[in-house]
Amino acid sequence: MSISIVATRLTQGADLKITVQDLVNKHGISAGSLASCVGCLSKINLRLAGAETTLVAEGSFEIVSIMGTLTPDHQHIHVAIADSKGHVFGGHLLEGNIVDSTAEVIIHSYPQLNFSRAFDPCTGYTELVIDKH
Repeated sequence: MSISIVATRLTQGADLKITVQDLVNKHGISAGSLASCVGCLSKINLRLAGAETTLVAEGSFEIVSIMGTLTPDHQHIHVAIADSKGHVFGGHLLEGNIVDSTAEVIIHSYPQLNFSRAFDPCTGYTELVIDKH
């Protein structure tokens, strides 16, 4: 299986989730993963596990871990960020996570695959569907 790689650097003010979607669209990615993102955020907006509300905060945050499954219509991204005291928060990346000085993004694309999402009555969520071209 071959892998195509998209690597870019985001600058201050970019919305991390929206920019990842833009990269998926721009590069015609039908199946991808967010392999790496090193950088910092000035605003965070995370949906926490099992929570009805989101964690929204402004400050200085380092991205310490990130991963995600990318489809043409949806990005399922989990992120862990650390504040200035080293406290780590994690959850689903939502729109509204704003890059502070930089974010170095690497996306892997799998041209032989097609990722989509379909409702799974067992989980109550849309879950990943993997098809081969």
